[in-house]
Amino acid sequence: MNKKQFTTQVLEAEKSLYHIAKSILGDDEDCADAMQNAILHAFEKLHTLRNERYFKTWLTRILINECNHIIRSRKEQIPYEDYYESRTSVEQENYSPVYEAVRELEDNYRMPFVLFYVEGFSIKEICQILELSQGTVKTRLYRSRKLLKEKLAGVYEYEE
Repeated sequence: MNKKQFTTQVLEAEKSLYHIAKSILGDDEDCADAMQNAILHAFEKLHTLRNERYFKTWLTRILINECNHIIRSRKEQIPYEDYYESRTSVEQENYSPVYEAVRELEDNYRMPFVLFYVEGFSIKEICQILELSQGTVKTRLYRSRKLLKEKLAGVYEYEE
């Protein structure tokens, strides 16, 4: 893959990368940092990509690792009070109840949900990105749907 192909592929994946980073980090500045670092690392390690067909999956895995790195460094550097204030200021924005419910899911349920339903990755691709078995991904998707249904039942007055 040459530089031009790399740039084209990154530009095509940019919106998807932002959604994934936003679902993990929440903060726009952190999302931008994670995306920038992921693209830089991907460019530096482009020679390790075995099959160009899996570029987006490979880049998504790098992005998730960058997001996790930011979360780890945030925990080491930011006092709880500052972190809590930044979370509440982000949550005070007018997001839909569905978005808020998805954000409240635990990471192990939120990531497969976002990758499958928001970004359109296949279960096989999610298995590669998250390094999980197919059964685990399917179970987490089922449980995330169930949790969201419970959280949104009162909001949308849905009853079985």
